[in-house]
Amino acid sequence: MILLLHNRYRTTGGEERAVEDYAWLIREHLGEEAEVLERDSAALSRSRAAVAMLRGGLRPEDVAAAVRRTGARVVHAHNLNPSFGWRALRAARSAGAATVLHLHNYRLVCAVGTCFTRGADCTRCHARNTLPGVRLACRGDRGEAAVYGAGLALWQRRLAATVDRFVVPSEAALQRLQLLGAPLDGGAAVVPHPVREFARGSEAATGAYALVASRLAPEKGVHIAIDAARSAGRPLVVVGDGPLRRALRQHARGADVTFHDAVGPDRFAQLRRGAAVALVPSRSAETFGLAAAHAMAAGAPVVASRIGALPELVDADGLVPPGDAPALAAALTRRWGDEAAGERGLRHVRGRCAPAAVAAQLAAVYADATG
Repeated sequence: MILLLHNRYRTTGGEERAVEDYAWLIREHLGEEAEVLERDSAALSRSRAAVAMLRGGLRPEDVAAAVRRTGARVVHAHNLNPSFGWRALRAARSAGAATVLHLHNYRLVCAVGTCFTRGADCTRCHARNTLPGVRLACRGDRGEAAVYGAGLALWQRRLAATVDRFVVPSEAALQRLQLLGAPLDGGAAVVPHPVREFARGSEAATGAYALVASRLAPEKGVHIAIDAARSAGRPLVVVGDGPLRRALRQHARGADVTFHDAVGPDRFAQLRRGAAVALVPSRSAETFGLAAAHAMAAGAPVVASRIGALPELVDADGLVPPGDAPALAAALTRRWGDEAAGERGLRHVRGRCAPAAVAAQLAAVYADATG
Protein backbone atom coordinates (compact mmCIF):
# COMPACT_ATOMS: atom_id res chain seq x y z
CA MET A 1 0.00 0.00 0.00
CA ILE A 2 1.34 3.44 -1.01
CA LEU A 3 -0.12 6.59 0.57
CA LEU A 4 0.33 9.74 -1.52
CA LEU A 5 0.25 13.18 0.09
CA HIS A 6 -0.51 16.33 -1.87
CA ASN A 7 -1.46 19.88 -0.98
CA ARG A 8 -3.42 21.11 -3.99
CA TYR A 9 -2.60 24.53 -5.40
CA ARG A 10 -5.10 27.36 -5.65
CA THR A 11 -4.88 27.07 -9.44
CA THR A 12 -4.86 23.49 -10.73
CA GLY A 13 -1.80 22.68 -12.80
CA GLY A 14 0.51 19.94 -13.98
CA GLU A 15 1.38 18.72 -10.50
CA GLU A 16 -2.21 17.74 -9.78
CA ARG A 17 -2.20 15.74 -13.02
CA ALA A 18 1.11 14.13 -12.06
CA VAL A 19 -0.25 13.00 -8.68
CA GLU A 20 -3.23 11.39 -10.38
CA ASP A 21 -0.93 9.69 -12.88
CA TYR A 22 1.34 8.29 -10.16
CA ALA A 23 -1.61 6.91 -8.20
CA TRP A 24 -2.80 5.23 -11.40
CA LEU A 25 0.71 3.92 -12.15
CA ILE A 26 1.03 2.36 -8.69
CA ARG A 27 -2.31 0.60 -9.01
CA GLU A 28 -2.04 -0.52 -12.62
CA HIS A 29 1.68 -1.20 -13.07
CA LEU A 30 3.08 -1.90 -9.60
CA GLY A 31 0.04 -3.92 -8.57
CA GLU A 32 -0.29 -2.14 -5.21
CA GLU A 33 -3.10 -0.24 -3.64
CA ALA A 34 -2.73 3.53 -3.60
CA GLU A 35 -4.62 6.23 -1.74
CA VAL A 36 -4.25 10.00 -2.02
CA LEU A 37 -4.55 12.16 1.10
CA GLU A 38 -5.05 15.76 -0.01
CA ARG A 39 -5.27 19.23 1.41
CA ASP A 40 -6.38 22.23 -0.66
CA SER A 41 -4.83 25.68 -0.49
CA ALA A 42 -8.09 27.17 -1.80
CA ALA A 43 -9.75 26.08 1.46
CA LEU A 44 -7.19 27.87 3.67
CA SER A 45 -7.40 31.48 4.78
CA ARG A 46 -4.21 33.54 4.52
CA SER A 47 -3.80 33.48 8.29
CA ARG A 48 -4.25 29.72 8.51
CA ALA A 49 -1.80 29.15 5.66
CA ALA A 50 0.73 31.37 7.47
CA VAL A 51 0.33 29.37 10.68
CA ALA A 52 0.84 26.15 8.72
CA MET A 53 4.05 27.40 7.09
CA LEU A 54 5.54 28.68 10.33
CA ARG A 55 4.62 25.56 12.31
CA GLY A 56 5.86 23.16 9.68
CA GLY A 57 2.40 21.78 8.95
CA LEU A 58 -1.01 21.21 10.52
CA ARG A 59 -2.61 18.07 11.95
CA PRO A 60 0.24 15.61 11.37
CA GLU A 61 -1.75 13.08 13.38
CA ASP A 62 -4.04 12.73 10.34
CA VAL A 63 -1.13 11.36 8.34
CA ALA A 64 -0.13 8.93 11.07
CA ALA A 65 -3.74 7.75 11.32
CA ALA A 66 -3.92 7.25 7.55
CA VAL A 67 -0.72 5.18 7.60
CA ARG A 68 -2.06 2.97 10.37
CA ARG A 69 -5.49 2.66 8.74
CA THR A 70 -4.16 1.72 5.31
CA GLY A 71 -1.04 -0.17 6.39
CA ALA A 72 0.99 1.97 4.00
CA ARG A 73 4.60 0.89 3.65
CA VAL A 74 5.58 4.11 1.83
CA VAL A 75 4.28 7.66 2.03
CA HIS A 76 4.97 9.27 -1.34
CA ALA A 77 4.69 13.01 -0.77
CA HIS A 78 4.31 15.63 -3.48
CA ASN A 79 3.58 19.25 -2.55
CA LEU A 80 3.69 19.59 1.23
CA ASN A 81 3.20 23.35 1.62
CA PRO A 82 1.52 24.78 3.49
CA SER A 83 -0.76 22.23 5.15
CA PHE A 84 1.39 19.10 5.52
CA GLY A 85 4.95 20.32 6.11
CA TRP A 86 7.80 18.30 7.56
CA ARG A 87 5.65 17.22 10.50
CA ALA A 88 3.55 15.07 8.17
CA LEU A 89 6.62 13.07 7.13
CA ARG A 90 7.78 12.68 10.72
CA ALA A 91 4.31 11.39 11.62
CA ALA A 92 4.42 8.95 8.70
CA ARG A 93 7.73 7.56 9.91
CA SER A 94 6.51 7.28 13.48
CA ALA A 95 3.58 5.20 12.19
CA GLY A 96 5.93 2.83 10.39
CA ALA A 97 6.08 4.08 6.79
CA ALA A 98 9.13 5.01 4.72
CA THR A 99 9.01 8.48 3.16
CA VAL A 100 9.60 9.59 -0.42
CA LEU A 101 9.50 13.28 -1.34
CA HIS A 102 8.83 14.05 -5.00
CA LEU A 103 10.21 17.47 -5.94
CA HIS A 104 8.16 18.65 -8.90
CA ASN A 105 9.56 22.17 -8.52
CA TYR A 106 12.19 24.14 -6.58
CA ARG A 107 10.07 24.72 -3.47
CA LEU A 108 12.75 23.50 -1.04
CA VAL A 109 14.53 26.82 -1.62
CA CYS A 110 12.29 29.04 -3.77
CA ALA A 111 9.02 30.35 -2.28
CA VAL A 112 7.29 30.41 -5.68
CA GLY A 113 8.84 27.12 -6.75
CA THR A 114 9.68 28.25 -10.29
CA CYS A 115 12.93 30.24 -9.87
CA PHE A 116 11.25 33.03 -11.83
CA THR A 117 10.69 36.59 -10.68
CA ARG A 118 10.53 40.08 -12.15
CA GLY A 119 10.15 38.52 -15.59
CA ALA A 120 13.38 36.53 -15.50
CA ASP A 121 15.06 33.36 -14.28
CA CYS A 122 16.26 33.76 -10.69
CA THR A 123 18.59 31.82 -8.39
CA ARG A 124 19.13 34.52 -5.75
CA CYS A 125 17.86 32.41 -2.85
CA HIS A 126 20.31 29.70 -1.81
CA ALA A 127 20.01 26.92 0.75
CA ARG A 128 18.38 28.49 3.84
CA ASN A 129 18.99 32.07 2.69
CA THR A 130 15.54 33.07 1.45
CA LEU A 131 15.96 36.79 2.19
CA PRO A 132 16.29 37.76 -1.49
CA GLY A 133 12.81 36.41 -2.13
CA VAL A 134 11.46 38.35 0.84
CA ARG A 135 13.09 41.58 -0.35
CA LEU A 136 11.71 41.11 -3.86
CA ALA A 137 8.30 39.98 -2.54
CA CYS A 138 8.30 37.21 -5.12
CA ARG A 139 5.31 35.55 -3.52
CA GLY A 140 2.41 37.96 -3.31
CA ASP A 141 2.88 40.91 -0.99
CA ARG A 142 5.78 41.42 1.42
CA GLY A 143 3.91 39.74 4.29
CA GLU A 144 3.21 36.52 2.39
CA ALA A 145 6.76 36.50 1.02
CA ALA A 146 8.13 36.86 4.55
CA VAL A 147 5.99 33.98 5.85
CA TYR A 148 7.04 31.62 3.06
CA GLY A 149 10.67 32.68 3.25
CA ALA A 150 10.73 32.14 7.01
CA GLY A 151 8.93 28.80 6.77
CA LEU A 152 11.35 27.46 4.18
CA ALA A 153 14.40 28.68 6.07
CA LEU A 154 13.18 27.40 9.44
CA TRP A 155 12.28 23.88 8.37
CA GLN A 156 14.39 23.09 5.31
CA ARG A 157 16.93 20.89 7.11
CA ARG A 158 14.27 19.32 9.34
CA LEU A 159 12.26 18.41 6.25
CA ALA A 160 15.26 16.84 4.53
CA ALA A 161 15.99 14.79 7.64
CA THR A 162 12.53 13.21 7.48
CA VAL A 163 12.93 12.02 3.86
CA ASP A 164 14.20 8.52 3.09
CA ARG A 165 14.45 9.12 -0.67
CA PHE A 166 14.11 12.16 -2.91
CA VAL A 167 12.72 11.96 -6.45
CA VAL A 168 13.10 14.57 -9.21
CA PRO A 169 11.63 14.42 -12.73
CA SER A 170 14.76 15.28 -14.75
CA GLU A 171 18.52 15.70 -14.68
CA ALA A 172 18.02 19.43 -15.23
CA ALA A 173 15.85 19.66 -12.10
CA LEU A 174 18.48 17.82 -10.07
CA GLN A 175 21.25 20.10 -11.29
CA ARG A 176 19.24 23.24 -10.53
CA LEU A 177 18.35 22.02 -7.02
CA GLN A 178 22.02 21.29 -6.35
CA LEU A 179 22.93 24.77 -7.65
CA LEU A 180 20.38 26.24 -5.23
CA GLY A 181 21.95 24.41 -2.31
CA ALA A 182 18.92 22.25 -1.62
CA PRO A 183 19.70 19.68 1.10
CA LEU A 184 19.33 16.54 -1.01
CA ASP A 185 21.26 14.38 1.40
CA GLY A 186 22.37 11.25 -0.44
CA GLY A 187 21.22 12.60 -3.81
CA ALA A 188 17.95 12.02 -5.61
CA ALA A 189 16.55 9.53 -8.09
CA VAL A 190 15.54 10.88 -11.49
CA VAL A 191 12.13 9.45 -12.44
CA PRO A 192 10.26 11.00 -15.40
CA HIS A 193 6.54 11.57 -15.28
CA PRO A 194 4.50 8.68 -16.69
CA VAL A 195 2.36 9.23 -19.78
CA ARG A 196 -0.67 6.97 -19.92
CA GLU A 197 -1.52 6.90 -23.63
CA PHE A 198 0.38 7.16 -26.90
CA ALA A 199 -0.90 7.77 -30.41
CA ARG A 200 -0.35 5.12 -33.06
CA GLY A 201 1.37 7.71 -35.19
CA SER A 202 1.51 11.41 -36.02
CA GLU A 203 -1.44 13.10 -37.71
CA ALA A 204 0.15 16.53 -37.71
CA ALA A 205 -0.21 16.94 -41.47
CA THR A 206 -3.98 17.26 -41.00
CA GLY A 207 -3.64 19.67 -38.06
CA ALA A 208 -5.30 23.07 -38.26
CA TYR A 209 -3.71 25.14 -35.49
CA ALA A 210 -0.83 25.58 -33.08
CA LEU A 211 -1.63 24.46 -29.55
CA VAL A 212 -0.52 25.78 -26.18
CA ALA A 213 -1.61 23.84 -23.09
CA SER A 214 -0.45 25.73 -20.02
CA ARG A 215 -1.24 27.43 -16.78
CA LEU A 216 -1.69 31.09 -17.67
CA ALA A 217 1.14 32.51 -15.57
CA PRO A 218 4.07 34.83 -16.40
CA GLU A 219 6.72 32.10 -16.39
CA LYS A 220 4.85 30.07 -19.04
CA GLY A 221 5.41 32.63 -21.81
CA VAL A 222 1.97 32.28 -23.41
CA HIS A 223 2.11 35.89 -24.63
CA ILE A 224 5.23 34.94 -26.60
CA ALA A 225 3.27 32.17 -28.31
CA ILE A 226 0.50 34.64 -29.18
CA ASP A 227 3.04 37.03 -30.70
CA ALA A 228 4.69 34.20 -32.64
CA ALA A 229 1.41 32.88 -34.04
CA ARG A 230 0.34 36.40 -35.00
CA SER A 231 3.65 36.97 -36.78
CA ALA A 232 3.50 33.61 -38.56
CA GLY A 233 -0.12 34.13 -39.60
CA ARG A 234 -1.20 30.85 -38.01
CA PRO A 235 -4.22 30.12 -35.79
CA LEU A 236 -3.50 29.36 -32.14
CA VAL A 237 -5.53 27.44 -29.56
CA VAL A 238 -4.74 28.05 -25.87
CA VAL A 239 -5.97 25.60 -23.23
CA GLY A 240 -5.58 26.53 -19.57
CA ASP A 241 -6.43 28.97 -16.81
CA GLY A 242 -4.49 31.12 -14.39
CA PRO A 243 -3.80 34.64 -13.15
CA LEU A 244 -3.05 36.06 -16.63
CA ARG A 245 -6.30 34.85 -18.17
CA ARG A 246 -7.79 38.31 -18.74
CA ALA A 247 -4.49 39.95 -19.72
CA LEU A 248 -3.73 37.29 -22.32
CA ARG A 249 -7.17 37.59 -23.89
CA GLN A 250 -6.58 41.32 -24.24
CA HIS A 251 -3.10 40.69 -25.65
CA ALA A 252 -4.58 38.36 -28.28
CA ARG A 253 -7.08 40.88 -29.67
CA GLY A 254 -6.91 40.99 -33.44
CA ALA A 255 -5.09 37.66 -33.68
CA ASP A 256 -6.57 34.27 -34.56
CA VAL A 257 -6.48 32.88 -31.01
CA THR A 258 -9.09 30.66 -29.35
CA PHE A 259 -9.06 30.20 -25.58
CA HIS A 260 -10.42 27.20 -23.66
CA ASP A 261 -10.38 27.76 -19.89
CA ALA A 262 -11.07 24.17 -18.85
CA VAL A 263 -11.85 21.05 -20.86
CA GLY A 264 -12.33 17.42 -19.97
CA PRO A 265 -9.74 14.76 -20.82
CA ASP A 266 -11.58 13.57 -23.95
CA ARG A 267 -11.85 17.09 -25.37
CA PHE A 268 -8.23 17.77 -24.43
CA ALA A 269 -7.11 14.66 -26.32
CA GLN A 270 -9.15 15.77 -29.31
CA LEU A 271 -7.52 19.19 -29.28
CA ARG A 272 -4.06 17.63 -29.19
CA ARG A 273 -4.89 15.37 -32.13
CA GLY A 274 -6.05 18.40 -34.13
CA ALA A 275 -2.80 20.34 -33.68
CA ALA A 276 -0.32 20.87 -36.49
CA VAL A 277 2.31 21.82 -33.91
CA ALA A 278 2.43 22.26 -30.12
CA LEU A 279 4.21 25.19 -28.49
CA VAL A 280 5.83 25.17 -25.04
CA PRO A 281 7.19 28.74 -24.75
CA SER A 282 8.32 28.57 -21.11
CA ARG A 283 10.46 31.39 -19.73
CA SER A 284 11.38 29.55 -16.52
CA ALA A 285 13.48 26.43 -15.97
CA GLU A 286 10.85 23.70 -16.26
CA THR A 287 11.61 20.67 -14.11
CA PHE A 288 10.12 18.32 -16.71
CA GLY A 289 7.77 19.71 -19.35
CA LEU A 290 4.56 17.72 -18.97
CA ALA A 291 2.80 19.73 -21.68
CA ALA A 292 5.58 18.85 -24.13
CA ALA A 293 5.49 15.16 -23.18
CA HIS A 294 1.73 14.90 -23.65
CA ALA A 295 1.86 16.70 -27.00
CA MET A 296 4.66 14.42 -28.19
CA ALA A 297 2.70 11.38 -27.04
CA ALA A 298 -0.18 12.59 -29.23
CA GLY A 299 2.18 12.73 -32.22
CA ALA A 300 2.40 16.52 -32.46
CA PRO A 301 5.73 18.09 -33.43
CA VAL A 302 6.81 20.36 -30.56
CA VAL A 303 8.54 23.73 -30.47
CA ALA A 304 9.80 24.61 -26.99
CA SER A 305 12.11 26.98 -25.15
CA ARG A 306 15.69 25.88 -24.70
CA ILE A 307 15.52 26.04 -20.91
CA GLY A 308 15.33 23.71 -17.93
CA ALA A 309 14.41 20.12 -18.71
CA LEU A 310 12.79 20.81 -22.09
CA PRO A 311 15.97 19.94 -24.05
CA GLU A 312 15.80 16.47 -22.46
CA LEU A 313 12.47 15.94 -24.24
CA VAL A 314 12.51 18.03 -27.41
CA ASP A 315 15.04 17.59 -30.25
CA ALA A 316 17.41 20.44 -31.13
CA ASP A 317 15.46 21.51 -34.23
CA GLY A 318 12.44 22.22 -32.04
CA LEU A 319 14.24 24.37 -29.46
CA VAL A 320 14.37 28.19 -29.45
CA PRO A 321 15.70 30.76 -26.98
CA PRO A 322 13.16 31.55 -24.25
CA GLY A 323 11.26 34.77 -24.81
CA ASP A 324 12.25 35.02 -28.50
CA ALA A 325 8.97 35.45 -30.42
CA PRO A 326 10.59 35.71 -33.90
CA ALA A 327 12.54 32.47 -33.34
CA LEU A 328 9.37 30.78 -32.06
CA ALA A 329 7.46 31.99 -35.13
CA ALA A 330 10.15 30.65 -37.46
CA ALA A 331 10.22 27.25 -35.74
CA LEU A 332 6.41 27.14 -35.67
CA THR A 333 6.35 27.64 -39.44
CA ARG A 334 9.18 25.16 -40.04
CA ARG A 335 7.61 22.34 -38.00
CA TRP A 336 3.98 23.02 -38.94
CA GLY A 337 2.42 19.67 -39.85
CA ASP A 338 5.81 17.91 -39.78
CA GLU A 339 4.81 14.30 -39.25
CA ALA A 340 8.41 13.09 -39.33
CA ALA A 341 9.20 15.33 -36.34
CA GLY A 342 6.01 14.14 -34.68
CA GLU A 343 7.01 10.49 -35.15
CA ARG A 344 10.50 11.11 -33.72
CA GLY A 345 9.02 12.82 -30.68
CA LEU A 346 6.51 10.03 -30.20
CA ARG A 347 9.25 7.40 -30.18
CA HIS A 348 11.37 9.43 -27.77
CA VAL A 349 8.63 10.10 -25.22
CA ARG A 350 7.41 6.51 -25.39
CA GLY A 351 10.89 5.27 -24.51
CA ARG A 352 11.23 7.78 -21.67
CA CYS A 353 7.72 7.96 -20.18
CA ALA A 354 5.99 4.65 -20.95
CA PRO A 355 4.22 3.42 -17.80
CA ALA A 356 6.17 0.16 -17.58
CA ALA A 357 9.51 1.97 -17.74
CA VAL A 358 8.54 4.58 -15.14
CA ALA A 359 7.01 1.93 -12.87
CA ALA A 360 10.30 -0.01 -12.81
CA GLN A 361 12.18 3.13 -11.77
CA LEU A 362 9.60 3.99 -9.11
CA ALA A 363 9.72 0.44 -7.72
CA ALA A 364 13.49 0.82 -7.32
CA VAL A 365 12.97 4.06 -5.37
CA TYR A 366 10.49 2.39 -3.02
CA ALA A 367 12.88 -0.53 -2.53
CA ASP A 368 15.69 1.86 -1.61
CA ALA A 369 13.44 3.80 0.76
CA THR A 370 12.24 0.70 2.60
CA GLY A 371 15.48 -1.26 2.38
